[in-house]
Order: sequence, then structure tokens, then C-alpha cells
Amino acid sequence: MGVASSRVQELLERIVAGVGVDASVHVHENDEEVRADLEGDDLGLLIGRHGQMIDAIQHIAYRVACRGTASRKRVVVDAAGYRERRAVALRAAADQAAEAAVHDRRPITLDAMTALERKVVHEHLKARHDVETYSEGEEPDRRLVVAPLVH
Repeated sequence: MGVASSRVQELLERIVAGVGVDASVHVHENDEEVRADLEGDDLGLLIGRHGQMIDAIQHIAYRVACRGTASRKRVVVDAAGYRERRAVALRAAADQAAEAAVHDRRPITLDAMTALERKVVHEHLKARHDVETYSEGEEPDRRLVVAPLVH
């Protein structure tokens, strides 16, 4: 286990203990990223409303992993598969918005999302040649817009 992954492991174990949640922490590291998976029965407290808590934990884990090093590896923290479930839901919402934008010939504004969530939608829809995506507004109410391309 590298320095970054051992730092993330220790941090997450302390957070889990401090919150009082029964969860196990599994950390894996490769050349590009440190990935931490939290597993347990009731991880809602660690995920938080709209994933805000898990995003905050991930940010802290990144800061801890990279502190004092030249390494800028990506750090991903997930709890009970939340990130993949959320990505599936975001891609489905993106597809619906794209279809509506093209059908109605008008921009469709999605609900406010975090920067990480907006990136998932931008990446998912960039392969389409009939819509464009852009963000509007200020955090924390920044929203992604799916607009039809005029040919």
C-alpha cells in the first residue's frame, strides 16, 4: 500500500468510527488513482443528501492523500456503490433531457448538480451530435442545460 492509499485508509477509518457507522474500508491504488470503497448496511449518513457528504469526504481524502507530495492522483471515495447508481440515474436523466430538447426544439434545464455530476452528464452527451450542454448559474444552484443544435 502506497503513502496516498494508507493516508486515505486511516482517514476513512477515523471518519467511519467518528460517525459511528458500521462499515469496512477498502482502499486500492494504481498509477492514476486511489479508490476507496466503504461497505456496510446503513451508509446513508456517509453519503448524505444528494451525495454531499461523500463528495466532501472525497475532497478531504484527496487533500490528505496529496499533502506534502508531488503526486496529484485522482481520489475516488464511494459508499455502497452510490457513485455508479447515481451515474446511471444521471445518464438516464441526460438522455431524457436530450430527447426532449430535440423533440421540443428548446433548451432543457436539469436540476442543480455538483460539478462532478455535471461532468458525468457533459461526458455522456458529448457523443451526440444533435445537442450541446453548458452550465448556468452559481454554486450551489449551478444547473446543466441541454440544448438542441440548430443545423
